[in-house]
Parts: sequence; structure tokens; C-alpha cells
Amino acid sequence: MRLIEKLSGRRATITLVALALFFGVVTFIILSGGIVTSHKHHVQLIISLLNLFVLLLLVTTLFIRILRLIGERRRGLAGSKIHVKLVVLFGIISTIPTILVGVFATILFHYGIQIWFNNRVSTALNEALQASRGYLQEHNANIRTEAFSLANYIQSMQNNLAQAGQDIYDDPSMLDQILDSQATLRGLNAAIIYNPSTQKIIASGGLLNNVSYVKNLPRATTSIMSHNDVAILDSSDEETVRAAISLNDTPPMILIIIRPVDPNILNHMYKTEKVVNQYNILSANQSKIQIMFVIIFGLVALLVLAAAVLLGLYLANQIARPVGLLTLAAKKVSEGDLNVSVPERDKDDELTDLSRTFNQMTNQLSVQRTELVEANKQIDDRRRFTEAVLFGVSSGVIGLDKQMIIELPNRSANQLLDTDLFDHVGQKITDIVPEFTDFLIRNTDNIQQSKQEEIQIQTQSGSRVLLVQIGPEIQGSEVEGFVITFDDITELQSAQRKAAWADIARRIAHEIKNPLTPIQLSAERLKRRFLKEIQSDSQIFSQCIDTIVRHVGDIGRMVDEFSSFARMPQPVMNKNNMSGIVRETLILQQNAHSEINYHIELPDQGPYLDCDQRLVRQALTNLFQNAADAINMLQSDNIDTEVIGNIWVKVKENEKEICIFVTDDGIGLPQEDRLRLTEPYVTHKPKGTGLGLAIVKKIMEDHKGTLQLKDRTEGKGTTSILTFQK
Repeated sequence: MRLIEKLSGRRATITLVALALFFGVVTFIILSGGIVTSHKHHVQLIISLLNLFVLLLLVTTLFIRILRLIGERRRGLAGSKIHVKLVVLFGIISTIPTILVGVFATILFHYGIQIWFNNRVSTALNEALQASRGYLQEHNANIRTEAFSLANYIQSMQNNLAQAGQDIYDDPSMLDQILDSQATLRGLNAAIIYNPSTQKIIASGGLLNNVSYVKNLPRATTSIMSHNDVAILDSSDEETVRAAISLNDTPPMILIIIRPVDPNILNHMYKTEKVVNQYNILSANQSKIQIMFVIIFGLVALLVLAAAVLLGLYLANQIARPVGLLTLAAKKVSEGDLNVSVPERDKDDELTDLSRTFNQMTNQLSVQRTELVEANKQIDDRRRFTEAVLFGVSSGVIGLDKQMIIELPNRSANQLLDTDLFDHVGQKITDIVPEFTDFLIRNTDNIQQSKQEEIQIQTQSGSRVLLVQIGPEIQGSEVEGFVITFDDITELQSAQRKAAWADIARRIAHEIKNPLTPIQLSAERLKRRFLKEIQSDSQIFSQCIDTIVRHVGDIGRMVDEFSSFARMPQPVMNKNNMSGIVRETLILQQNAHSEINYHIELPDQGPYLDCDQRLVRQALTNLFQNAADAINMLQSDNIDTEVIGNIWVKVKENEKEICIFVTDDGIGLPQEDRLRLTEPYVTHKPKGTGLGLAIVKKIMEDHKGTLQLKDRTEGKGTTSILTFQK
């Protein structure tokens, strides 16, 4: 793992790229020196192995980086997409030129090899070699001729002296003169007569006479001279050529002549021979050389390509990494983390400027958010204080903008309107409470002071009368919004009407009840006194007296109801069986209204409740009487039938309350003023006083309960519900 991490590190990448470029340059330099190393297989092998080793390191590092890049892409890391794109781009940019150069270089190398080893080059080299050899052969032929000529001259001189009885070898000085003159005449550096038996020089002549010319004569010289031929010998200084020939004397002598030769020509000849030999070797190994050079060039090309791709990966990482960090940081900023920052590089480039600008932006956003949070906290504190004040107010309060859009309602407004206004913030108040429309239209144009009005609204729990007041929210001289406040005055109005009717009832009961007794007594006395004395129309007289007495009784009962409503007694609470109270009350009603079917659904025992039995019985009696009257009003045309209607009575109990349901299939509730049926003297019965339901409601209020009047769900009729809290 450590080796993999080191290979994929920055230093390792730069080092490998540098090594690849170094070995590529070295290989190019070696190969560009000519084809000298082409026959030196160990040099080629070392170059190939070094290139192959560096190539393997590069490929391994490249493979590790590509695997890491693929892993980042699969994990969806920030910047991985642009990283892949940059790597592909750099790979294409580096691969295509390398492939093109490799193809053209291979073709060029192939044709170059063909040009090197064609017939013209081979012919030129051979002709150059022949030319240099011809010069040497001509030089050797000339020195051989001179050797034969001088040897013949000396031999003829010896023959002439021998006729005179002399020997030329006995006079070395004369022989020296002869050799000196002949060497000068023939253009020789020196001429020497040498006795191989004694290994002594007999005579010598010439300007460059040197003893070294006769030393180290090869053994082949004797063999050549034994056949009367001239032995041609090269000198160690490569500036002269020696020729040795045997003189036919006893003892045998050797004539050695030295002639100068141009060293440059000899050097060119040797070089030509060497080049021709190398050319022949290369020509024989042409295919191997071509294959080897292609392999080495391929290794170098792969080396450079891998280095270029690895360098591209490194550069792509240098570009993609800051972009990825910026992307990741931007994502965190989008999630609300403004404390994030990206590292700023020491380089002076656009990415560094972008990173620095991003950090400045996040710092500014963080500071501004802190300030906004603090400001919002203060606003929230003030808003909570305002809401706490508004929620503590029993009146409904709604804040509106100048377009009548709901901005801030309080809890009391929700309760009074029986609607959750918080869910309707941002909507027009007239869409939520249409009953406010006319009031708002009349009082929002050029409003400078508060206006109020009583408005009746319909809610899910029934009708309510609200005392609505609107005031403007003025900033400067412009109206920025409105504040609506309202209170539920339904109970207040009802209480006021009840109090007024109770006072009226007391006055009426007092003023009417006083003369009723004398009227009734007087009528009865008239009947007893004068009925026997009236002979004509006595029956009419009796009927009139009975009518007076009966109506006086009706007026008395009405006065009693007024008195009962005006002076309702305080309830005396005791634990009572509610089902028992209902049964006792129903017995009287069933006997009084036998034409009606009563459907009873009561528990066998209970429920029990602390209540005033007399008042609850009175409330039930009123409800049963109202149900019977409603049935009679509907069935007035079918009074001869045995059963004219049905009344259902049911008692239900839960953990919090006890409910008594009285349902009839009579005429039902009126469409108008149905919400005022519990007010005094509001009735829809022809002979009703309008006090029955008012008394029931008062009894229920004294018991902390409620009275509800609803339409029957199964058809025409009414359902009255008495709800008692446990």
C-alpha cells in the first residue's frame, strides 16, 4: 500500500516523467549518433531494458491513477466529471500526435534503411575502396620497380668491379655514395644494404637514413626474397613504405629502400576499408537492425506517451482538484454551511483567484447571515411579544396589507371565525370571510380613522354577530395596511334581549295577572246568578261565560310562563339518573299524544349526573311539546289518522359528556331566523309564546351545558340535542 501511495504521489509522478524524458533524450542521442551501435547488441539491450523498466513504472502509476479516478467517478465525488473529461482530453492530445509521429517515423526509418543499403551506396563504397587500394597498389608497384632497378644497378656495378678484380662491398664509402646518389635520384628517403647473417648494415644512403628501418623485419621477408621477389613492408610511422630485395651475392645481402607515402591517403584508405566492413556487416543484418530499432523506438514512443499521459493526469488533477473542492464547498454552502473554505494555492493563477474570491464570499455571507440571524432574532422576539399580546386578547385581530391580504391573525380570530387563518396567510380576507366584503369596501377608501359595524357571519358552529372595527396602518402619509378587530357580541345581545324581555315579562305578569282573577270570578258569578233567569238564548249566555273563563285561564297560563321566564329558580344539584328522568317525562307526553309513535333508546341504568331534576324535566317537556307541535303542524290535514308522526329519543354517554337527542319528523326548522329560535318571543308556531326554547336554553346554561338545534339527517324534521358536561 505504501508503494502504491508513493507511486501515485506528486513527487513520484514528477520523477517518473523526468526519468522518462531523460531516457528518451538519451536514447535519441545514442541512436542519432549513427549506426555505430547497431552491431553492439549489449548497448541496445541495456537501452531497451532501461526504457522498459521506466515504462513499467509509468504504466503502473498511470494504472493506479486511472483506477482511483474511476473510483471517484463511481462514488460521484465533486469534480470527478470534469476530472474525467480533462484526462480524456489530455490523453487524446498526447496520444494522437505520438501515434502520428510514430507512424511517420517508422515509415521514414524504413525508407531510410532502404536508402542506406541500396545498390548505389554499396557501389560508391566499393569504388572508393578500390580507388584507395589502387593508389596503394600503384605506390607498391613503383617502389618494387625502384627496388629491382636499384638492385640491378648495384649488381651491374659489382659485376664490372669483379672483372677488374675488385669487390664493391669491400669499399663501404663508395657504396654509401652510390646509395646516397641513387636515393636522391630516385626520390627515396633512404637506401640500405643489410647483411642478415651478421645483422649489420653494410652501407646506407639518403636524407632520412635510419637504423630502425632494418629492425624487426618480418620472417616472411626472407621467404619472399628467396623467390627473387620484392617484399613490401609498412612502417610503424605510416609515413613511409619499405621494399626489401635480395642481392645475389655471397654472402647474400638485402637491399632495403624506403619511399615516402602520403599519410592522409593511407588514413582515408583505412577508414574506407573500416566503413566498408561495417557496411557489409550492417547490410547482412539489415532486418535485425530494422526490427531492433523499431522496438527501441516503440519503447521510447511508449515511454514518452506514458509520460505525457501521466503528466496530463497530473495536470488534470491540478485543475480538477480545486474545481472539485469548490464544487464540494458550494454544495455545503447550499446546505447552509457558510463556515466552509477552500485551500488557497501559492500560485498566481485564475483558480487561486477563484478560491480566494470564494473564501471572501463565504466569509461575507457568514457575517451577513450572523447579522441577519441576530436581526431576525430581534424581529422574532418582537413578533412573539406582539403575538403573545394578541393571543392574550379575547378580541379577534387580523393584520392586513393594503391589498387586503392576511398577514398576521391571532388565535382569538381563528376561534371567533371558526377557521385556521394561519393556513390562509397570503390570501385575501374577503375570500375567507365573505361577510366582511361590503364592510371593507365601504370603509377602506380614504380611511383616516377607525370604523366599526355589526356583522352577522355563518360558521361551522352556527351564526354569530361580530362587532367589527377597522383601523388604518399609516406610515407617513401613505396607508400601508389595516388592522381589523372584532368581538363576538352574540351572547351579549342575547343576554340583553333576555334581560329586556324578563323585565317586560315581570311588568306584563304584574299588570295582567291582577285583573284576571276578578274577571274570572265575575264571569263565574254571572253564570251562577243569571243563567236560570235568562229564558231566551241561555245556551249562548253559558257559552260566552265559558269562553271568558277559558280565555282567562289561557291568559293566566301565559302570565305564569312570563313569570317563570322572568324568575327562573336557581338549580338545586343532586345526583340523578338521566334515563329515569327521560322515562318519567315521556309517560306524560305519550298519554297526551297517543297519535305519535315514540321510539326510545335508553340505557337500562344511568347515566348519572349532578343536575336539578325539576328543571331538566321542564326542559325535556318543552322539547317533547315542540316536537309534537311540529308534527301536528305538518299533519294538520291528516288529523283523522291513528299515527301522524314519530319522535325518537336517545341518550348517549362518553368520557366527557352526556347527550340527549330528541328527533321528530315534523315540519322542521324555519329557514329564516332559525339562529334566533332560542331568544324570547321568537317562534314559528301559530299559538306559540316563543318562551319554550328560551327557557330550555336558560336551564342548560345554568347546568353548564348547551342546546343545539339541527335538521334531521334522514329526512324532514328537527333534532334537538341537550349536552351536559360531566
